[in-house]
Amino acid sequence: MQSSIRQAHPGHEKDARWAAVDRYAEDHLISKDTPYYAALQYATKLSEEQRLPSIEVSPLQGKTLALFCMSVKAKHILEVGTLGGYSSIWLAGSSPDAQITTIEISSQHRDVAVQAHKYAGLSDRIEVLLGAGNDVLPQIRKDIEGGEREKFDFVFIDADKPNNLNYLNETIPMCQPRTMIIVDNVVRKGTLADEEAARGGEKIEGM
Repeated sequence: MQSSIRQAHPGHEKDARWAAVDRYAEDHLISKDTPYYAALQYATKLSEEQRLPSIEVSPLQGKTLALFCMSVKAKHILEVGTLGGYSSIWLAGSSPDAQITTIEISSQHRDVAVQAHKYAGLSDRIEVLLGAGNDVLPQIRKDIEGGEREKFDFVFIDADKPNNLNYLNETIPMCQPRTMIIVDNVVRKGTLADEEAARGGEKIEGM
C-alpha cells in the first residue's frame, strides 16, 4: 500500500533509516481494513490543503494510541490538542463505544477537525471544545463533579508543551482509577536527558 506519511516538519530531525522503518511497519500494520482508513486519509489531505502545521501524530503513533485505548477498554477519552482531527479519529476507531472530548485553541484547526470528523461519520462521538486548555479543562472538571460528564479512562495530552504540567494536574482528578495518560513528545531531541539543556526553554522545561 502507498505510505501516507506526510513530509516532515522543517524542524524535525530526519534520518532515511527511520523513515524506511516507519514505511515498512506502516505498510504491514495499516491497511484499507483499518477502521476509518478513508477518513484518516481525508483528514491528512484536508489539513494539508488548509495549511495546518504537519505536527499531528504519525499513522503508527495513531495506531498505537488506538491499541492503548483498546487495552484499557476506554469509553470516555479526553484529548488536549485537536489540530486537524487526525488523532481524534484514531481514538474513536478504538471502539464503537468510545466517546471523545477534545480541546483545540485555534478556531481554524477546530473547523478543520469538525469537517474531518463529519466526513468520518463521527460527529456524534467526537466533541470538539474551542478554547485554551487552561480555560476549558476546569469547566470539564466542574461538569464531571456535577454529574454532567463521566470520568475519563484514557487521556492524550498533545498541546503547548509549557502547560503540560498544568494539563496533567487538572486532568488527574477527572480520571477513573487506572486511567492511562499519554503525554506527547517527552524526548525533545534528547534534551530532556541533559540537565543543562533541560533549562533551555519553556517547551523543554514544560516536558
